[in-house]
Amino acid sequence: MRKICVVIASAALAVGLLFFGSYPGNEDGTGKAQAQAATQPDIVFILTDDMRKDDMAYMPKTQALIRQQGMGFRNAFVSNALCCPSRATIMRGQYSHNNGVWSNSPTDSPSTTSGGWHAYQALGNEADNVATRMQDAGYRTGLFGKYLNGYTDTTDIPPGWDRWFATFSAGSLRYFDYGVNDQGTIKHFGTTDNDDKTDVISRTTTAFIENTAGQPTPVPFFAYVAPIAPHEPSTPAPRDVHTYDGAKAPRLPSFNEKDVSDKPSWITQMPRLTASDITALNTRHEKRVESLQAVDDLVEDVVNTLTAEGVISNTYIFFTSDNGFHEGEHRIPRQKWRPYEEDIQMPLLVRGPGVAPNSTTYRLTLNTDYLPTFTELAGAPTPPYVDGRSLRPVLDGSVASWRNAVLLEAAANYSPAYRGIRTTNTSTATQSKYVEYTGGERELYNLESDGYELTNTYNPSTPPTGLASRLQALKSCGADATVSCRAAEDGP
Repeated sequence: MRKICVVIASAALAVGLLFFGSYPGNEDGTGKAQAQAATQPDIVFILTDDMRKDDMAYMPKTQALIRQQGMGFRNAFVSNALCCPSRATIMRGQYSHNNGVWSNSPTDSPSTTSGGWHAYQALGNEADNVATRMQDAGYRTGLFGKYLNGYTDTTDIPPGWDRWFATFSAGSLRYFDYGVNDQGTIKHFGTTDNDDKTDVISRTTTAFIENTAGQPTPVPFFAYVAPIAPHEPSTPAPRDVHTYDGAKAPRLPSFNEKDVSDKPSWITQMPRLTASDITALNTRHEKRVESLQAVDDLVEDVVNTLTAEGVISNTYIFFTSDNGFHEGEHRIPRQKWRPYEEDIQMPLLVRGPGVAPNSTTYRLTLNTDYLPTFTELAGAPTPPYVDGRSLRPVLDGSVASWRNAVLLEAAANYSPAYRGIRTTNTSTATQSKYVEYTGGERELYNLESDGYELTNTYNPSTPPTGLASRLQALKSCGADATVSCRAAEDGP
């Protein structure tokens, strides 16, 4: 059984490989990549489920193969920190108030009936999204893993996907004993070690890459890879069960916060975490990070396959999460959907042509940006409905002006519905957050001096008029609105 000392050694190995360049991810692709280099790049988008930004500390292979070979984003966010709304935004490049998907299912919230796959489908979003746009641009497209909450027990394959391997979301999000729509045929996977869901997704993804890259005439591919780790029940692959024995949840300054009198009522009424609460939280954390080890292996398998097929030098690999997760901050033991940093700030790593190795950006990015990034990389036009912007100038270092604010929005659940603004201005080195809740409660944080949101500085006698005004513009922004979202994000 692997103990935590082995993990530390693995992390040290990853760092050493960074300097000596012996990891297979450092090799330049040849052959087919040279034939395709003057045309369209391949794109692999890896999306985890409920992964916090600081969970990256437990993924040495991903750090070595993507982060050290590409760019790390220090200010990457999602607007609506919940699985289905975040994934709908990724697919459409739109805020929730424009794509219409607010929750995981119609019963999630009393304030909305627009949730889950059925809402996404009924609103017409499947007819035009990242899959259809990339397919129209000449890409062979494939989805592997989680699609949208509520997609279950169906042979339906949405438009735009050439290869479809979507896991069902019926019942709990099981890592074993689950169903899959495999190209229109419902298949069942059991309880053997070989049935681990992350490993199955990895094998299916690498087969797709091999089959596509192996064509006599090079064809660009777009692979959307969505394992469910570390989402609960966070079941590790059997080989990883003891990888992080005794690991404890992060102890941020906001952990089990002593004084929450400045917070909204749904926080002030929460009791402090007890010793048994913290024990349960630590157990959950250990399982979460152990479940991510199979994702770390998946990343290695993808990079190795791209290298073996000679296409790694012409491939962009994106690695991110759909939303974060609370682990005791502000007394919140679990879950997401709130506007706090633990929920909305994401890991985001990108490697690919023109991306400087071991580089870092502080530009403010959002999950609305993936669709326009992919279409620009593919040489295709950006859909007119898109709220986000292409990350290409950030990736290649040509960026000049950039947004300094994004919208936070969510339907009611753990709190009343809210809308907020999160700012990051690289020119003035200022960061702030202002949130308005239905019912009148407010939160305001200076994130430069209070990055853990310990002190809510909102005062009704001196409201933040500038932030409030910008928030009003963001709340109703859109392609057909008076103010576009890009203009509202850029500010006056």
